Amino acid sequence: MKFIIGIVIVVVAVFGGYWGVGGHLGVLWQPYEFVIILGAAIGAFVIGNPPSVLKGLGRTFKIMLKGPQYKKDSYLELLGLQYTLFKLAKAKGSLALEAHVENPSESDIFNRFPAIASDPRALEFMCDYLRLVTLGTENSHEVEALMDEELETLNQEDEQMVAAIQSLADGTPALGIVAAVLGVIHTMGSIDQPPEILGHLIGAALVGTFFGVFCAYGFFAPMAMALKNAFESENKFYLSMKAGILAHLQGYAPAVSVEFARKALMSDVRPTFAEVEESTQNSAQAA
Repeated sequence: MKFIIGIVIVVVAVFGGYWGVGGHLGVLWQPYEFVIILGAAIGAFVIGNPPSVLKGLGRTFKIMLKGPQYKKDSYLELLGLQYTLFKLAKAKGSLALEAHVENPSESDIFNRFPAIASDPRALEFMCDYLRLVTLGTENSHEVEALMDEELETLNQEDEQMVAAIQSLADGTPALGIVAAVLGVIHTMGSIDQPPEILGHLIGAALVGTFFGVFCAYGFFAPMAMALKNAFESENKFYLSMKAGILAHLQGYAPAVSVEFARKALMSDVRPTFAEVEESTQNSAQAA
């Protein structure tokens, strides 16, 4: 919703302001200029990005439309899940986790926490490291190094998408100039026409420059920034898992391990200590 509201504000401010000073909106309708700029931008986007980025466009637009995937309730679920799993491991030993991490879709524990159970990437991350725990891994420093390597890879994948959108912002002003130059060339080929026709042709050429800059700074650059902020917010979900699992490996009680995980979250979505305590108690009662 915020994304749509922002687009509406940009469009109304620019075109409303132009119309308010007496500009004629009809002059701005130059579809072939738009075809040149947007078509070339799309082509360059396809050339410059790997298939994984092109396939991820659906997820990208979903994030921009809806915002970060994880909300405060998602973080509460994550903390509740970690508490339940850590408590089970403390009470019955790490091997008690094996059945849950090997078949999370059939696990009564994971199914109580749909925010994680319905997220394949987060579920895989959690289960992979809990599986190491069940296999006897006890060195938290080695696990931390492995987690950091995987998180860096995940971040690089996200940064590829941000860079792809940013490249549109960087390139469309230049493509607008290309369209304008082609318009000027077309105008020079019609130099024998009367002034009113030449004026229309020159105006059409200048629309290319306007449209390229407008798309770059009105849409693509803000989209890249919004996507970057969303990915950084979602990254905290994994950092919270990392903090909790490492604390568990270091031998802390489940409540303390969950507090480590809570402190890794951003303040705007971080549940309070009381909220986490209530959530973990409810999880324990449900078990």
